[in-house]
Amino acid sequence: MELAQNWTRKHLIGLEELSREEIEIIIDTARSFKSTFEREQKKVPALKGKTVAQLFLEPSTRTRIAFEVAAKRLSADVVTLLGSTSSQKKGETLKDTALNIQSLSADMIIMRHSAAGAPLYLSQYVDIPIINAGDGAHEHPTQGLLDAYTLLDCFGSLDGKRITILGDILFSRVARSNIWGLQKLGASVCLAGPSTLVPESFRELGVDVCYDLKEALVDSDAVMLLRIQHERQTSTHFPSLSEYTRLYGLNKQRSSWLKKDAIIMHPGPINRGVEIDSDIADAPNSVILNQVTNGIAVRMAVMYLCMNRNSRVQAELPR
Repeated sequence: MELAQNWTRKHLIGLEELSREEIEIIIDTARSFKSTFEREQKKVPALKGKTVAQLFLEPSTRTRIAFEVAAKRLSADVVTLLGSTSSQKKGETLKDTALNIQSLSADMIIMRHSAAGAPLYLSQYVDIPIINAGDGAHEHPTQGLLDAYTLLDCFGSLDGKRITILGDILFSRVARSNIWGLQKLGASVCLAGPSTLVPESFRELGVDVCYDLKEALVDSDAVMLLRIQHERQTSTHFPSLSEYTRLYGLNKQRSSWLKKDAIIMHPGPINRGVEIDSDIADAPNSVILNQVTNGIAVRMAVMYLCMNRNSRVQAELPR
């Protein structure tokens, strides 16, 4: 199966620069990898002999573990370097850290950083692929890809679908990646939440901005909840969490405004009882755990494609 033949990118920095065709190549590749998940032997030898270095200079649980599981499913070796144990604590520059990782014969760097643009910066200095696992409030491309994959699993196509993203849009890299990715796949995107967290300027990206929650939800095919990004805020953008919950939390009453077949999404971590009630998070139309599973397949696809760019190899992918 020659899935890598049309993929030419060394790095995955964001979804803004990807075409619809490139997004679809990733998702098609992820589908192939996901078909192995029910097998007794889940590993494929696609990256056997390769070393994947995880450079996580900002806290992460799901993304870091998902990348590690994905790399091991591809038969790669994994080395993880956290901010608390890196030489940056001793004053080493980010560039020198990455060049040292490359010199230790790593074949790829999975990178999370609190500064927007950090993965793009490093991609200019190293010869190995850089995969952005989240950079500040800029982008989180693999999250956007797994969200698109999950939606496509539910609907088959996103052409003409309306997706509402509700919550802290201003500080959310997940929202930005989804804005780019979902629109390229044919969906319309509505951003909802308090005006302090959903400024009108987002309309310049081709999305709708709505401050009336019922209006935002009533015609939506899916709603994606986002938590409040306290760690990136430098000032108060609403009176209190209880006030946010009272006005914008998705509870049983507000979820009734959605279409009967609408789905509930959340990139995690969930703050139950704040942006979403527990019974809604665990409802039959919630695909939150599906997102987590799909994240492994998507990250397998991204690592495989970037490692095999411009290649016409017969990949060890399931048929």
